[in-house]
Amino acid sequence: MTIPRGPEDITPAWLGAVLGADVTEVDVTAIGTGQTGATYRVTATYSAGTASGGTEAAPPTTFAVKLPAQDDAVRERVALGYLSEVEFYSAITDNVAIPVPRCFHSEISSDGADFVLLLADLAPAVQGDQIAGCSPAEAALAVEALAGLHGPSWGDRRWFDLPSIVMPKPGDVDAAKGLGDICVRAAAITLEKLGDRVSDEDRETLTTSMSIVTPWLLAEPDRFSLMHGDYRLDNLLFDPDRTRVTVVDWQTVGIGLPTRDLAYFTATSLLPELRQTVERDLVERYHGALLRYGVTDYDSETCWHDYRLGVLQAPLLTTLGFAFAASTERGDEMILTMLHRGCRAIRELDAIEDPAEREAAYQS
Repeated sequence: MTIPRGPEDITPAWLGAVLGADVTEVDVTAIGTGQTGATYRVTATYSAGTASGGTEAAPPTTFAVKLPAQDDAVRERVALGYLSEVEFYSAITDNVAIPVPRCFHSEISSDGADFVLLLADLAPAVQGDQIAGCSPAEAALAVEALAGLHGPSWGDRRWFDLPSIVMPKPGDVDAAKGLGDICVRAAAITLEKLGDRVSDEDRETLTTSMSIVTPWLLAEPDRFSLMHGDYRLDNLLFDPDRTRVTVVDWQTVGIGLPTRDLAYFTATSLLPELRQTVERDLVERYHGALLRYGVTDYDSETCWHDYRLGVLQAPLLTTLGFAFAASTERGDEMILTMLHRGCRAIRELDAIEDPAEREAAYQS
């Protein structure tokens, strides 16, 4: 069986083979425009009588199929991200409680440049709008869902062996230094590309934040879990009544201080004025959910401390994602929005200690 390289390869024969069903026809429609991947809705027609009797349920009539970007250069550049996502669905989902689409089939080539995920179609769920921001109720759903990833994997070192982990693992000094250097360069590239669209205040906050990434990554190495890495509104799907959320796009799975995911979400996905009024309640809600998953020896004030520390994830992900990618009109607007919100959150949470003091502590 071959991995589909494009939508034309999602044929009745291929889908029938992976499902173990007699598929007579497929209709394939693009539903995603991501820069690092392509997603399609596939409607399947089955032969008469397929799973119509006995105890076996009939297979779904629609699916979401995720393939790599159709640009070969992009495929090669983000192959490790493809490995991360396939690995998440094949090795991690059964060990955590975060709501994700059901995966019917996953496959990836040895070089990681070709992959396929056959996922449940979540329609009529609606993607969050990163620029518009979310409501307090949507944010509450998101932070409780996030605890379903962090709580079950809290302090579990078996995940250190995942081959697709890119971000420095807790305590890895050399990797932290390497990423710290990259972040300084990424910040400079980002500011050059965006020019005077970034305020002087945000420019200073971004530059200072990225200058201390190395010691920041090495802080609190004993508190870690699996991380989504890019936990924000564009990667969340809400049901029409806004009573359920499903988390997608697992190409940045990592291990680190759990509240990096939490603070990245609140800082970039809530309007700043709203974040200020609800973030304490959201952190308390998240902390309570962690306790329900069995996390111990973690009080609410420590959680708040970690939340303030974790907010540097906002400019880190924003600049790394923007500096080395092609610009688009919506992409630039989204980055500007996220960058401003993240830098403002850093200032309002007083998250940056004196860089010299932090660097001295790191060196000691």
